[in-house]
Amino acid sequence: MTSLICEKSFYFKFYFMHIPYLRRVDRSAMPEIQPILWHEDHLVLLDQRLLPQRQEWLNVQNYSGAIEAIRQMSVRGAPAIGVTAAYAMALASREAQVASFNEFMAVLRSMGTEIAAARPTAVNLSWAVDRCIATAEGCSTPGEAREQLLEEAHAIREADLAANQAMGAFGAVLLPSEGGVLTHCNTGALATSGWGTALGVIRTAWAQGKRFHVFCTETRPWLQGARLTSWELVELGIPASLIVDSAAGTLMRQGEVDAVVVGADRIASNGDSANKIGTYTLAVLAKEHGVPFYVAAPSSTIDFSTASGDDMQIEERAPEEVTHLQGHPLAAEGIGVRNPAFDVTPNSYISAIITEYGVIQPPLAENLGAAPWRHGPEVVA
Repeated sequence: MTSLICEKSFYFKFYFMHIPYLRRVDRSAMPEIQPILWHEDHLVLLDQRLLPQRQEWLNVQNYSGAIEAIRQMSVRGAPAIGVTAAYAMALASREAQVASFNEFMAVLRSMGTEIAAARPTAVNLSWAVDRCIATAEGCSTPGEAREQLLEEAHAIREADLAANQAMGAFGAVLLPSEGGVLTHCNTGALATSGWGTALGVIRTAWAQGKRFHVFCTETRPWLQGARLTSWELVELGIPASLIVDSAAGTLMRQGEVDAVVVGADRIASNGDSANKIGTYTLAVLAKEHGVPFYVAAPSSTIDFSTASGDDMQIEERAPEEVTHLQGHPLAAEGIGVRNPAFDVTPNSYISAIITEYGVIQPPLAENLGAAPWRHGPEVVA
């Protein structure tokens, strides 16, 4: 029996499910990719830079190695780097070999600051670090903190997987039974601890029997769509076509796209959403052609300390990512480059935000503010 968390004033705008129910979602229907594992005493990451040609794993023994994996995009996707940050904090606690608990906390906070700075746009990174710091502060000794931090990292990983399952169930209702669904970048199991956010919505709808066709963009310059999303879709057996980023408008104009669903790296309190560069372009095209545009992200991606997209720091990455491909030059030597990794989609272009608690409909600023995770939800059976 599903439990509902609701207030009648916005019952038809926001639907909720009691969190313990999430773990009853069947995961056996499709194969699962697990990009983040803990093995004995260290972190193991699937190196996403090498996919789909090779599947190799990185053994991360210390927190600086985790930082490097995040910066170099061996692991990427907002939920995945949040989970990785939690395990990085567990590794950091083992490296903080000091006598007193106060000294331990000082060193741990310093290491946490380094971890949180690995990439600036995705809020899940700092969210996970803050949660781990709070966990350590509730302990009495360094030994206790080390034990609790590893447990907290495991809990964050499991909670992310459960949240993804819930998002899939809520979001699947929004997708068409047939036609075309377009997605951007990679938001599947590879970008999370498993199942996925936007791609999790797609695969849940497919498992429920909906039979649309998926279009995935190549996602320049890192080609996450071409390398990662296409690989996941093939592995899942979901029919899909890879398109160049600039083909999306033509497909919409021809009536081949019935919905767009993307992820997010940070959502402001008014609903403005930062995601992989090119997302804003898709949102504008979708609105012009009357195509619903959905954002799927866990509640940890919502940053209530950020008022709007204008306040978000957008990461600029190395020019070589644009001018070169796997080390081979593509552009004229000496050309200037702008390489923002993300852009911001204003809330007016977003049809709904899909979270593990339910679907948030416009007006997003009002309904995000009324969301139950801000006040401690009352569960009504």
